[in-house]
Amino acid sequence: MADTFRLTLAQANPVMGDLAGNANKVREVWAEAKAAKSDMVAFPEMFVVGYNAQDLILKPALQTAALAEVEQLAVDCADGPVVAVGGPLLQDGALYNAYFILKGGKIAHTQLKHHLPNYTVFDEERLFVHGPMGGPYDVNGVRVGSPICEDAWFEDVPETMEETGAEILVVPNGSPYFRDKFDRRMNHMVARVIETELPLVYLNMVGGQDDQVFDGGSFVLNPGGQLAMQLPVFDEAVAHVEFERTAAGWRCKDGPKALLPAGEEQDYRVCVEALRDYMGKTGFKKVLLGLSGGIDSALVATIAVDALGPENVRCVMLPSEYTSQESLDDAEDIAKRLGVHYDYVPIAEGRAAITNTLAPLFEGTEPGLTEENIQSRLRGLLLMALSNKFGEMLLTTGNKSEVAVGYATIYGDMAGGYNPIKDMYKTRVFETSRWRNNVHRDWMSGPEGEVIPVNIIDKPPSAELRPDQKDEDSLPPYDVLDAILFMLVDEDKSVADCVADGYDRETVKRVEHLVYISEYKRFQSAPGARLSKKAFWLDRRYPIVNRFRDPS
Repeated sequence: MADTFRLTLAQANPVMGDLAGNANKVREVWAEAKAAKSDMVAFPEMFVVGYNAQDLILKPALQTAALAEVEQLAVDCADGPVVAVGGPLLQDGALYNAYFILKGGKIAHTQLKHHLPNYTVFDEERLFVHGPMGGPYDVNGVRVGSPICEDAWFEDVPETMEETGAEILVVPNGSPYFRDKFDRRMNHMVARVIETELPLVYLNMVGGQDDQVFDGGSFVLNPGGQLAMQLPVFDEAVAHVEFERTAAGWRCKDGPKALLPAGEEQDYRVCVEALRDYMGKTGFKKVLLGLSGGIDSALVATIAVDALGPENVRCVMLPSEYTSQESLDDAEDIAKRLGVHYDYVPIAEGRAAITNTLAPLFEGTEPGLTEENIQSRLRGLLLMALSNKFGEMLLTTGNKSEVAVGYATIYGDMAGGYNPIKDMYKTRVFETSRWRNNVHRDWMSGPEGEVIPVNIIDKPPSAELRPDQKDEDSLPPYDVLDAILFMLVDEDKSVADCVADGYDRETVKRVEHLVYISEYKRFQSAPGARLSKKAFWLDRRYPIVNRFRDPS
């Protein structure tokens, strides 16, 4: 009977649908594990396909190809550590979220996910069938149990594994980020080790997939909840973990413990990683965006530079007669600070042509919002033309406050392929900009120091579509608006709850109305980095046609 057990953890970043590429990552890490004389190498949930595959996982061709990759991995990795890797399994007409144990050239054991999450971004109830509880598998004389992700959030699956002989729990995960989620994970896993009195390995993937970022942060707990090892968040990592048999059972030897950054840094890192992987995994190399001289486009430009490097970012100032000299100066200033390509493209001539074209139809009407939005849509047209001509993906720059209440022009400033700050409220945009000016990390490709001019942060926000326009002409002050939105959107609170918290009922009702009538815009908006449990897309799905209003 062995008294030591070496486990290699692959906190890795799969590419959705790249079955061969993901399988090759398995082979590479397996080779490292073999050289390290590990007994087993573990990969995250659904790693062969990527996660969250949504309805892609229902394609029979993908299911067949994924299983073929797993079977070939078993053959290729027969003379070394046992491989544990996630993927789909079609069995007797039922599709399962499976975890394959590859040993001796074949699939020696298959764990099937029992609890299927069906909340926030997850739809596993409509994709998979519930698997049985399942028991442990043997790795060189050690009995290992692998509750798959959600299965470890409930006590029944781990306890069943412990009762059927499991000595160590290895939990593969595809767990995406939202702020403060790490603490929730840790609390659940501590509960599992206390209940089972077994050491537990929490293995999470990293990397961006559409709006979601998987933040890694894998760790090992010993019975009683003692932290034995902690991997960093967001970074790919391969770690060799040592277990030893004691009189009280298996225990993980003390290992490195990465320090976890604060919430504002994690949010910013998510914005950077989401854009970096969205670009890399879709094949785009460069981005462009409209740089207005305002705070939102300044932060998006900074995120883009930190994600891709200044040489891959084009910023375009598209001034009208309402654009202030201050905005012109600020836009040029931040472009120089970031070191990006900067274009200056006035829209006056194009706007005049459109105005003249529409003049016969608009005769007898008063200029207003329509004419203002022509400016925004003309900018969208010009930016999309540049995007098409030079193969650079257009970024949109609307924050969550604007996206929530529709304070953005569809087919105008909403045009684009990705929005790094879609789930960041305006007040958080200001906070994040100040934070970035004071902090630089080695994962940032942009320069150190005050990259966002203080004047951009301090001046009153304005769309500059008419003389002396300010955002507060049309909206409550952002601290008030964001507080109301957080209650209505993120917490699903009632109008009465907002009023009880001291907010004016008429203001709250107006904000509620704007949220509901803007659903059609969000339905057509670009994806963006998910920072909360109520990001606009999969987390919050509302009908476009909707007459309900809170009567409270």
